[in-house]
Amino acid sequence: MSYMEWKDKRAEFKKIDVRGIQGNFFPGVEKQAEQIPVGSGLEVVQSFEPIPLYEVMEELGFEHHTEQTSETEFHVYFYRTECKEMSKDIPMRPAALTNMPLIDEGLGKVAVEFWDLTWNDEKCHLPYEMRLLLSLANAVGAGRMRQATRELVKAYIHGLDSAALDDVFELLAWNQGIGYFSSEIGPSTLFAAYKTIKNMEKRGTDRTEICETLKEKFGETNPEVKVM
Repeated sequence: MSYMEWKDKRAEFKKIDVRGIQGNFFPGVEKQAEQIPVGSGLEVVQSFEPIPLYEVMEELGFEHHTEQTSETEFHVYFYRTECKEMSKDIPMRPAALTNMPLIDEGLGKVAVEFWDLTWNDEKCHLPYEMRLLLSLANAVGAGRMRQATRELVKAYIHGLDSAALDDVFELLAWNQGIGYFSSEIGPSTLFAAYKTIKNMEKRGTDRTEICETLKEKFGETNPEVKVM
């Protein structure tokens, strides 16, 4: 549906100004979006272009149109053309990016655009799952177990075979050393998530149930994984 076909309805849209909100504003917007009927919409105001929100809203049946009214003010109009439930899971959105504008508005814009280029650029050659595993390995090397756990969960939910995770942890043991693996990786939330997958698969648990368990135990509610 063309933007011009619903442009005149924008004045009726519910307006949500999320500028200055600390932490992840995505769940709040998503919750309100689910209540919007077909033929109506939302207006989201943010100090940077909220690119990660586009995919979430598209999955719910929304089109969008973005207008930049100043260097640090974006108005995004979401119009619902159909009522859909999430057909694919989008776990652990980049909530930490929402902290950047608190430091500097320009930094917030750069951070979101950099994230979009890194993860959504059509020119990316490596498959998404492979990039997640590379990010996981880099995070472990930098001591960022929180990020590493998030990447593992996202990769598995996205469809990665757990055999690939076996290879990853074998290489981590080789590259980081048995001592580091035993004292730092073994007791970590990252390895706990891996063990959850392997143990549930060994019991013959359906993959859908495993993904739900991962989201419940190692998702945004887990203080060792959550990013504010």
